[in-house]
Amino acid sequence: MSRSLYPLASLSQIRQTPSRADGIPASLESAILANACKLIHTAGILLHQKQVAVATAQILFHRFWFVSSLKSFSVADIAFGALYLGSKLEECSLRVRDLVNVYHVLLQRAKGKTGKEIGIMSYFGNTFYELKDALVVAEMQILKRLGFNTHVVLPYGSLVSYLRLLGQDKQDVVAKAWGYLNDALQSPVYALYQIPTIVSAAILLTTRFLAIRLPDAWWKLFDADWEDVWSVCGYIMRLYHPEIDRKVVQGMLTKGDVRAWLEENLGAVDVVQEEDTSHN
Repeated sequence: MSRSLYPLASLSQIRQTPSRADGIPASLESAILANACKLIHTAGILLHQKQVAVATAQILFHRFWFVSSLKSFSVADIAFGALYLGSKLEECSLRVRDLVNVYHVLLQRAKGKTGKEIGIMSYFGNTFYELKDALVVAEMQILKRLGFNTHVVLPYGSLVSYLRLLGQDKQDVVAKAWGYLNDALQSPVYALYQIPTIVSAAILLTTRFLAIRLPDAWWKLFDADWEDVWSVCGYIMRLYHPEIDRKVVQGMLTKGDVRAWLEENLGAVDVVQEEDTSHN
């Protein structure tokens, strides 16, 4: 991770994440992480948690996977550990019992269970204590692997300021750009680019969607580079047109699930890796 105001992934980490080094295709990695971020978002809604805590959790979650592999850690554990930690950092802590309850329900839903099939979890049963331990261990692993550097800068204040400066602070414009910033949390952009670049990308997508004309090279006002802004736009738009169907990764929430998929798809992984090598 870089040593800027807030940590960003290094070039070597971007070129080959630990998961890709372990044979996990980039498209599968992106799909699994995006699905887990939706899990964090859903948990936040069910827990009536503030958006700042949910956003912080998703950013920390993505940072973690630039220093750790999906073969070594369960994505669901890290997702809920990030929400637990993010809630503390934003000073809107959650009760462990409530978080574990939601964790249990969402895990069961991911396995295809509904209604009475999910069942009621006993606070004195093994399942509760196993999930609680997994939550605490996940929080510890995030802190450890990020070197206790958990500083996060959220983009919302910058967005409002930038749109006001551009004379485009009407409610529909702000709401649309705000939505793009929230969607971007499912991608790794907050671990790759500075906030002015990400906010500029959200503004660019918004103005194109709403057919709003802005001055030439307006992004330079915010010290953003056009190539980087365009790259962030690409990350966001790919979320709406994923390479892998969400149903494929919906149940891949543990390291065991990922390892099982790799064993079943060794041939496909080899082909993907050969294509990646030929492109480099």
